[in-house]
Order: sequence, then structure tokens, then C-alpha cells
Amino acid sequence: MKTVMCATCLFGLESILAHEIKRIGAEDIITHDGKVTFSGDFSLLAKANIHLRCAERVLIVLGTFMATSFTELFDNVEKLPFEEYIGRDDAFPVAGWSRWSGLFSVSDCQSIIKRAVVKRLEGVYGQSWFEETGPARQIRFSILKDEVSIMLDTSGAGLHKRGYRRNATEAPIKETLAAGIADLARVRRDSVVIDPMCGSGTLLIESALMGFRIPPGIRRTFAAESWDQIPAGIWKKAREEALGGIARESSFWARGFDTDPEAVRLTGENAGKAGVGKKIAAALEDIKNFPEYTSPYEKAVVLCNPPYGERLLGLKEAEALYRLMGRVFAKRPGYSYYIISPHEEFEALFGRKADKRRKLYNGMIKCQLFMYT
Repeated sequence: MKTVMCATCLFGLESILAHEIKRIGAEDIITHDGKVTFSGDFSLLAKANIHLRCAERVLIVLGTFMATSFTELFDNVEKLPFEEYIGRDDAFPVAGWSRWSGLFSVSDCQSIIKRAVVKRLEGVYGQSWFEETGPARQIRFSILKDEVSIMLDTSGAGLHKRGYRRNATEAPIKETLAAGIADLARVRRDSVVIDPMCGSGTLLIESALMGFRIPPGIRRTFAAESWDQIPAGIWKKAREEALGGIARESSFWARGFDTDPEAVRLTGENAGKAGVGKKIAAALEDIKNFPEYTSPYEKAVVLCNPPYGERLLGLKEAEALYRLMGRVFAKRPGYSYYIISPHEEFEALFGRKADKRRKLYNGMIKCQLFMYT
């Protein structure tokens, strides 16, 4: 059965996510701000949760409609076929958001959507009370400029939670954003990746997962695995195929450096949890020594999320760091540099214009990925 689905993502990663979705065999792919919609069967739904590196969640789209009043919201929600996924005993909490809409009260929208779902299920099941003691079917809604989307969350915990980073340094980069940066940097099976300020190792680990074609969701479970509508065999087969696609003979290698001993320790620990510990090494080093400690590598992809004014350093310290980076990240045959920063004058401080730039969001902070290729 063909199902309409939606994968959400951080702003700026939509086109990368769309390519990922195309690679797993989806149809009817449409890119929107912060999400990509597509269609496929339940096998594709399982693949999407297991394989997508840049997606935050995979959702089933039950319906999309315009609503400018709470009455319209209630009536349109009541028409949707919730009984196809929600049984008599299942829990069905409601969560969501609203932007640039007359229906601006999220709590009121939650309450109205919940009441409309209850009324729908009352008519289907012939009962007026729902215990909600069974597995949760999380209902999610989004309202943007009065366009309402009603969806079911199949992922559970956000897909950025791969399972390897229970411990992190302060202000770590999100796993899904790190994966997007690795994709833009064209990390491949034979890449050497270096992060001179590695923190918890996220950029290195996501690069390694990409280099070895290890699906990011292979080590975790998903909310829809408990749904009666999706046979357990679909998830089993999707995992077997995912394991079979791992490129175990890759020559990928990564090095991380940091001035914080705890960061070095965490990088090694998290890499081990992610299953790539033998392919990532971390050491104590100051970025000022970058030319010396990278001299053994003829070519490398350098990924960097330096601390900046809104994160760990004061503005003047961050600007001094950018100037230093411009000196030590010299033009060098075989080397490319990918640096994410929110500073509007980064290129001037770094000392040269980037070959390409890409607007991305690190959490709620608008940044640019400066690409020196």
C-alpha cells in the first residue's frame, strides 16, 4: 500500500535529504522548507528510519488542509482516517507547532485536535472513553500560514539520537547537521577526515558512518516497530539489507585533535559506541600546530565547528581564532576545508573568500558553511 510520508530536517539540509530519500527508492518527492514529502510502502518507511542521515523524524501524513478557525480545524481533523493506525486501546498524544497563522495558540490547537480524533474514534469503535493504555501513536501537527498538516510520528526519539553520544562536550553539533556537512564535503570510502577541534567527535563519527556506509539508525529502535499495522518482518528485512550494504573494506580514516583532554577521551569513547572506534584516532593538540601534525597526510577533508561568540568563546577570542585558522589552513594541494560559523565577517577574519557558502542552522543559530575546495 502506498503511503504519503514526510521527513523533517534542519533548515538548509532539504536538498541533501531529498537526494537521500531518492536513493532509498521513494516516489513523489517534493522539497519544502524544513521537510521533504514522499511516498512508498511500509518497507520504505522502515528504510527511511534506518538509513536517512539528515532527517529529524519520519512521519506518515494523514492529511493536509487549510484552516483559519478552530471550527475548520476540528471538522477537517475529524474527517481523517485515524482508525487505520490507532486501535481501541492505543495512546494518541498530540504535539505540534504553529507559525504565521491565525491559529497561533498551540495549546488550543492540541486540545481541539485531540477532541476531533476522539470524536472520530468514538464513531468508529462505538465507545465514548479511551483508556490509552497501549503503545503510543504520537500525533504531530504543523500549521504554517494557515496550512495544517496532521501526521503520525513513526520514529519516536528524534533520528539524530543515533545511540553513540550519551556524553558530549559543551555545545556539540547535532548529528544530523554533522552528517549534512560530511555530505557537502563529499566524504567517501577512501577519504581522510581531520577535525582540529573535535569536541565529542560528532563530525568525525558521522563522516566514518558515511565512509563505511553504515546506516545511522542501525543500532536503535523506532516507535512504529510496535505498531500492529507494520509486520515485524519488514523491520527485520530492512535491517538485514542495511547490514549487508556496509562497505567493510573502506580505506576511510579520521583524526581528531583538541586542547581539552576530556574531548579527546569522549571522541574515542563515542567512536567506539558507534562501531567505528578502530578508524578514528584522537589526540591532544593545539590548532596552531595544524601544519605540523597533519604533515603525514598528503590529502584530507578538514571539517571544523569552531567555538564562537554565542557558544563557548567571547567575540574577540573567536575572531582571534578565525585569524589563526586562516593562517594555518593554508591553500594546500589535496586539502579542502569546511568550516561552520555564524559570524558575518568570518571570511574577512579568515583572510580569504570561500569557494562556496551554504546557509545552515546549528540548533536555532543561523550559520554559514564556508567551503574552501
